[in-house]
Amino acid sequence: MSQSDRGLRRLAAGTLLVAFQGTTAPEWVLRELEHGLGGVTLFGFNVADPGQVRELTTALRGAGEPVISLDEEGGDVTRLAYHVGSPYPGNAALGAVDDVELTRRVYRAIGSELAACGITLDMAPSADVNTEADNPVIGTRSFGADAELVARHTVAAVQGLQSVNVAACVKHFPGHGATRVDSHLAIPVVDVSIDVLRERELAPFRAAIGAGARSVMTAHVAVPAVTGETPATLSGAALTGLLRGELGYDGVVVTDALDMHAIVRSVGLAGGAVLTLAAGADLLCLGPVPTYDDVQAIIAEIVSAVREGRLSPERLEEAAARVAALRAWCGTPAPGTAEQNGVGLHAARRAVRLTGETEPLVEPLVIEVDTPPTIAVGDVPWGVGPWLPDAEIVRIEPAAADAPALLAKAVNRSLVVVVKDAHRHQASRDLVSALVAARPDATVIEMGLPVWRPGSAAYIATYGAARANAQAAVELLTA
Repeated sequence: MSQSDRGLRRLAAGTLLVAFQGTTAPEWVLRELEHGLGGVTLFGFNVADPGQVRELTTALRGAGEPVISLDEEGGDVTRLAYHVGSPYPGNAALGAVDDVELTRRVYRAIGSELAACGITLDMAPSADVNTEADNPVIGTRSFGADAELVARHTVAAVQGLQSVNVAACVKHFPGHGATRVDSHLAIPVVDVSIDVLRERELAPFRAAIGAGARSVMTAHVAVPAVTGETPATLSGAALTGLLRGELGYDGVVVTDALDMHAIVRSVGLAGGAVLTLAAGADLLCLGPVPTYDDVQAIIAEIVSAVREGRLSPERLEEAAARVAALRAWCGTPAPGTAEQNGVGLHAARRAVRLTGETEPLVEPLVIEVDTPPTIAVGDVPWGVGPWLPDAEIVRIEPAAADAPALLAKAVNRSLVVVVKDAHRHQASRDLVSALVAARPDATVIEMGLPVWRPGSAAYIATYGAARANAQAAVELLTA
């Protein structure tokens, strides 16, 4: 391979964020980092405990100069606490409190934990304005449905993370809040006018850019007024025209995971990589699915695209320069301890809402109505079990539930029903309605968005299903 070929391959590899299975770095990842690989994205399956993550990131950094990223939003989407649930409430809870200083403190604490583990880029916060209650992928990940509220809390989150030199990645541009389709599975459409887009979806991104956000993540959503039928991730009109041009953004553009169906089932993984680079992206998150062979094929396709004139070398060099500037800004995280200041539980306690009155618990039966996890959240534990050790807890599939049998089990006992996003699941609503009709003295705890409410004696809204949210709810229940 000639020197120019090696240089071109290095530039191509430098645009990629790869993933791998396990809690130690495979040889191929270390080898590719030596040859200029952009970095890695860690997932829950890469995490055992903070000490292990620090060892892993130290090994990665020993092989090159990687960007090391993960999704740590607090709330339902957590990677560091994937096996136990986050100690921080998510954005919906912070938006419900609407105290920007609290949001800044929560994200500073999250950033401190990440920095202590050697993470340099947090794929957060979600700046999506969640105007669609039936949104299957955003929901409690959003600060709310009001653009101005979302904008001011997005700024606070960016400031909190970046105050400890962890780069924020504001997502999902140009806005994923008005969709009813999960882009992991298909291409959602945000069919609004450019004026509505500017006033609503773009407001938080405009504010975050003004606050110095180091990176912005693209969404695999089509916005007909801007992108036609093309997802924004692959659209020069969205990334170069709107984000770079109209909003004046000059930081790193990171793609959402390219292994999502919206990309791989339309243009393919390698094809998507070339198209998004040409559209204006700088750092390509490949997601958890692509293998080493896939990574090799993507690099080869980017090199071929430059050779064939489908991608300009200047565009590749521009991406490399932006990523280098991001690395320089982050520096090398210093070993240290995270800020364990209890701000997560404090925030969850301020967010939780009780309507009605709770009664003292008598041999409580807790029915947790199971809700299928979204792909973004993954299989993170949730529920009130850790905080009610003396209760009998039954986790139930709503469609298969035997309401009369559950009610018989609850005779002469306190009944607590825990749901998550009941408004999105008819079977959940039917089960809860049947239980509450027979037991109007029951307490219902909603651990998603409190859109639907049954007529129970007491109703507790947590605005999220993180560990901190659950603890705050149980404190109200047992007060």
